Amino acid sequence: MDHHAELLGKIDRREACVAVLGLGYVGLPLVRAFARAGLPTIGFDIDQNKIDALNAGRDYLQHPAPGLAKELLCSGRFGATSDPKDLTHADALLVCVPTPLDDNREPDLSYVERTIDTIASVLTPGRLVILESTTYPGTTRDIVLPRLERANLRCGRDVFVAFSPEREDPGSPGRSTRSIPKLVGGIDDASTQLATALYRTAIETVVPVSCAEVAEAAKLLENVYRSVNIALVNEMKLILEKLGIDPLEVIDAAATKPFGFQRFDPGPGLGGHCIPIDPYYLAWRARQAGIDARFIELAGEINCAMPAHVVARLEEALRQRASTIDNADVLVLGLAYKKNIDDVRESPSAEIIRLLKGANARVAYSDPHIAKTHPGRRTDLAMQSVELTPERLARADAVIIATDHDAFDWDMVAAHARLIVDTRGKMRTVADVRGEVVSA
Repeated sequence: MDHHAELLGKIDRREACVAVLGLGYVGLPLVRAFARAGLPTIGFDIDQNKIDALNAGRDYLQHPAPGLAKELLCSGRFGATSDPKDLTHADALLVCVPTPLDDNREPDLSYVERTIDTIASVLTPGRLVILESTTYPGTTRDIVLPRLERANLRCGRDVFVAFSPEREDPGSPGRSTRSIPKLVGGIDDASTQLATALYRTAIETVVPVSCAEVAEAAKLLENVYRSVNIALVNEMKLILEKLGIDPLEVIDAAATKPFGFQRFDPGPGLGGHCIPIDPYYLAWRARQAGIDARFIELAGEINCAMPAHVVARLEEALRQRASTIDNADVLVLGLAYKKNIDDVRESPSAEIIRLLKGANARVAYSDPHIAKTHPGRRTDLAMQSVELTPERLARADAVIIATDHDAFDWDMVAAHARLIVDTRGKMRTVADVRGEVVSA
């Protein structure tokens, strides 16, 4: 049987069943894109709470959109499961699971390995497997492919394997899974052709590249580019603060140049799954090849040091007010890693809170998108968001602006907070600030 031709025909007729493994911030938007394109879809996750919520039409994430679970349930083309046996119905299996770092800041591919092993246990000839999880060049060929071929299936004939990096941008209006161009690189030409055809059913622009390694490396370059430039403006901020120059005014001035400059803004550190993690995947792979990625690792060091800088600025401001951080009442505004979303992955706010607690401060947070914290892979803050009121602001010894959500009443913050440590430059946009503002 010509499995390639058969699967390509199913894709062209929009009869191919797509299974998305990992129903988080990447997997859910992908499910929606294929379901809206008219393909039957399966959502798979080992978290039974997610499966129960989806099958009840109940959202568990604010992003990608409120009402998504109900939309999928009512589409008649979607089912959620935690049973690997249900994956036997899928023609294409897309892997969207975490790729974190271990305690030594080296790649942890355990989620990918376990997921691919699950797929291999139910895999039959004529299937397409695509890894979307960000990783170092060579993962698809050296880690994914051998695990699939253990089922006595040969790539390019019985099973087809490709890599296509996710490019989600949570909280950015005007961008969607469908509108963001999709890179695709297969282990072989047949795999690239099938993966390209599949994504073109749901994505406006699909860009095939010569192999999986190119797609893997391109994703890392995208995020290393951002990491390095963010580190540059963060270091520039530290220098300019020491010189008594407003860093944001300098950035505003530089951004008037219509060529040769792209604006990046400083902040309290890096958050999200991509930028704080992906550069270390490339640095690790470079070390395996005998290359010291000094530029990439330096950027990581600068960005990782920013939460400590924020706390140091707070300590300095308190000392000038004849106070100390010990037993100080500190209110952190924003737990999400960027504004207007509920995503706390690798959020610098969590590290700031950890450092504050370590200094014996009394810490609370307020975030309109995150009512309470949940245990993470490394931390469990065990906190609940407090209501942002004039009374709560006035009671705090210091308020740290960590995430500049639009839902915050910034005029109220400016009117009632006695000491504001502003990591986002938000108070520059408020006309009447009654308390002291310290940039950080």
